Amino acid sequence: MHPTMKEPMVPVLILCIFFLAEVRPDEASSRFSVSLPGCPDKCGNVSIPYPFGIGEECAATRLNSYFRVTCNDTFHPPRPTTIGDEGGVVEITDISMEHGEMRVLSPISHICFASSNTTFNKFGGGYGLQSTPFLPSPSHNRFMVIGCNTLGLIGGYQGAASQYATGCYSYCEGINSTSDGAPCAGMGCCEAAIPANLTDFGVTFEMNQSKVWEFNPCFYAMVVQVGWYSFRKQDLVGNLGFIDTRAKRGAPIIADWAIRNGSCPEEGKEPPSGYACASANSYCMAANNGPGYLCQCSKGYEGNPYILNGCQDIDECLLRTQDSKYEELYPCRKGVCHNTQGSYFCKCKTGTKSDGTNFGCQSVHASAGLVIGLSVSAIVLMALACLYTMQLQRKRHMIEKEEYFRQNGGLKLYDEMRARKVHTIHILTEKEIRRATDNYNEDRVLGCGGRGMVYRGTLDDHKEVAIKKSKIINDDCREEFVNEIIILSQINHRNIVRLLGCCLDVDVPMLAYEFVSNGTLSNFLHGADPRSPIPLDLRLKIATQSAEALAYLHSSISCTILHGDVKSANILLDDQHNAKIADFGASAQKSMDESEFIMLVQGTLGYLDPESFISHQLTEKSDVYSFGVVLLELITRKRAMFADKFNEKKSLSYIFLLMFRQNKHRVMMDFEIIDEAVMTVLEKLAQLAVHCLCPSGDDRPTMKEVVERLQMLRRLHMDATSGCEESYYAHNNHGGSSSLATPLDDMTYSSMETSTLILV
Repeated sequence: MHPTMKEPMVPVLILCIFFLAEVRPDEASSRFSVSLPGCPDKCGNVSIPYPFGIGEECAATRLNSYFRVTCNDTFHPPRPTTIGDEGGVVEITDISMEHGEMRVLSPISHICFASSNTTFNKFGGGYGLQSTPFLPSPSHNRFMVIGCNTLGLIGGYQGAASQYATGCYSYCEGINSTSDGAPCAGMGCCEAAIPANLTDFGVTFEMNQSKVWEFNPCFYAMVVQVGWYSFRKQDLVGNLGFIDTRAKRGAPIIADWAIRNGSCPEEGKEPPSGYACASANSYCMAANNGPGYLCQCSKGYEGNPYILNGCQDIDECLLRTQDSKYEELYPCRKGVCHNTQGSYFCKCKTGTKSDGTNFGCQSVHASAGLVIGLSVSAIVLMALACLYTMQLQRKRHMIEKEEYFRQNGGLKLYDEMRARKVHTIHILTEKEIRRATDNYNEDRVLGCGGRGMVYRGTLDDHKEVAIKKSKIINDDCREEFVNEIIILSQINHRNIVRLLGCCLDVDVPMLAYEFVSNGTLSNFLHGADPRSPIPLDLRLKIATQSAEALAYLHSSISCTILHGDVKSANILLDDQHNAKIADFGASAQKSMDESEFIMLVQGTLGYLDPESFISHQLTEKSDVYSFGVVLLELITRKRAMFADKFNEKKSLSYIFLLMFRQNKHRVMMDFEIIDEAVMTVLEKLAQLAVHCLCPSGDDRPTMKEVVERLQMLRRLHMDATSGCEESYYAHNNHGGSSSLATPLDDMTYSSMETSTLILV
């Protein structure tokens, strides 16, 4: 594991990534050994199934070193623990081999104050899970924050590079005697979902402790098992009162484990070397969270599929004699049960015959006429039932499609299109989408983000499109799709991706956009290895076109639209490297109440406006701040969250502003574009980026002012490279827009530093 942030107790926290899941043990499997021969199969009351094992020789360390478990016998009964690369220890309370889950007790991130501005106790950190077999379970866990007037944020990476950020806000106004035992819904505590395949994360607090520290000195954040915590007012009182009274050994966290360094072999092919499903009568299944696979015993067998000959035959007939519940599970009515490998059969006695089910017998003296009559009647009834069922299913299918169309905003979209006389957006059927994507062929996948899959497709009119299909189906996801459709139906700009069609009569709504052939600006700047040089004039062109699109959204249509997630990954490039703004899932119309709070802050780490975090309000200046980070990417060719020479994660905006203040920012500029002939352009471009990143939105320029400044810089660059720099610069200083590049003074930097989030 690789910690992304350093804190005094990080070694212990690093191991807390073994968050993992609640075990549902199979009673029958307890009759078979689950560990390697000669190895203990339990530590205290906890079963330790292979590939886990107590000690080096009993664990599958060849698959992953984190399968090694230590049994701490200083407790009674003993407690199993895990030791990570950094030496920290975490207690395991259950392991499920069947479901690929583990449950542990994890320390709780917290920060405490001795006065309104003095921290006296702090515990937290960031974690990296890439080298472990574990991933936090999105269905079994929630991110929770406890404290008065507290904003908690969890951010990290999904998979290799997809950044993620979410959080929640808790408050104390209105807490009364009925608050105890209530679920976390913002009053005293709050909760938010976590994503699948979360390989790295860190926790951030932002709170106003000056008014509450005397009765609420400590604030807590944790990833915790669903249903474990319910709010009590007493949790706010005292120094570490919640931990001391309810979580001394930690909070339960659930995660999914799997064999991560491989996948299931293709059918008919030999398993690869190191294949973990060692037992005969076992099979492989893909992990349901992240990469990798799990092993299961075949039907009719039980035991440990990771051990040679670990899956043993289930004697169904013996089980029937031991417990009456197995008589229903393995029926043999009026017959004699005979066990076979992987199954059993029911042998009928003399004078009886099979009842047609293979699991029961009946008398042979029944009337043949009665049997024939009943058979004919049964056939007629089955035929009528089939016809009725087909009619009912057809009707239900139509009703279901109509309901999906309504839920996915179809009626609202029709009203918008009719009111605005929009004829460019086509309503597509699911069959058309399947044809366009070759039935969702994996070879046509363009990308996979936190909100959905994107496929390259060709419609029936031979038009190439990019089709977005949602991954997760819930009300928030549907709202994002409806919001994006309504917003894009109002937009017609050459530098904004056009929406060509949508499919709304399915449970997963799908959108079809114009296909933009050259990928994202993020890949263009950071993806190539070795990377190709990008001239300054092309960077200025991309910046100007992107700014023109945002200015159009802010001021050139009837209802102001706020993009809400401006970043280089949401700027696409065509074959002529023209920029096109995309992904309006997090967008909002300015017509909303100016005082409306955003309970769950959306966006991407490194681009988020700090003022929006504190005020919970989205404005045009939020987009300006994010665009300022994109300008820094174009100037420095560094990611918004980049690794320094010590491999520590740094914020590009924060580091560049500090260097700018010390007049050392040139060392961060991309050496490919540094040239004495264009240094005036680069300096003014840097000043513009810094102006966009002012801590206060009121001090930032509008996107229209940014466009004017960039257009002037393009002309200045053209003159500088053609030998006319001095004449143009002299003219510009006598009547240009230089006020836009007002440098940051000490007051501005002080404001910026005090608004920095407290990171633990």
